[in-house]
Formats: sequence, C-alpha cells, structure tokens
Amino acid sequence: MLQLRIVSPEKVEFDGMVESVLVPGTAGQFEILQDHAPIISTLQQGVVEYATADGKSSLTILGGFVEVQKNVVSLCVEISS
Repeated sequence: MLQLRIVSPEKVEFDGMVESVLVPGTAGQFEILQDHAPIISTLQQGVVEYATADGKSSLTILGGFVEVQKNVVSLCVEISS
C-alpha cells in the first residue's frame, strides 16, 4: 500500500492509503505502485486516478508536482475551479 496525500492551495484534497496512483506527467502518464523508485516530477493538465480499497477515484488537475519516496506519494496540484 501507498500513503497518498494530494494538496491544493485551497485544502487537502485526499490523504489516505491507496494501492496505485496514475498521474499525468509532463513526459507522459505514469503509474506509481508500491516500492516505486524515488522520483520528483512535474505534472501537466489531466486526471489523477487512484485506487483505494473502496474503489477508484479521480481528480482533474491543471498541473503541479509529484514526489515519491519510501511508499509515500505527495502531490501538490492546482485544481480547476
């Protein structure tokens, strides 16, 4: 499992455990799974999708950053209003 935290300038959009995260990286979409290598990447406009034990959820973003380190995924994103 991964600890996912999605933060926008307005609020914490999500903070919890997930099985996977799919993000719109500026070099292309990529999936983050358990034990993913450490990475910092910029994100472009698109959809962040994440799978929890209860099902799948998604969030449309305008852009931002993602950091992965030791099964902790942190997203700092701008949300369209």
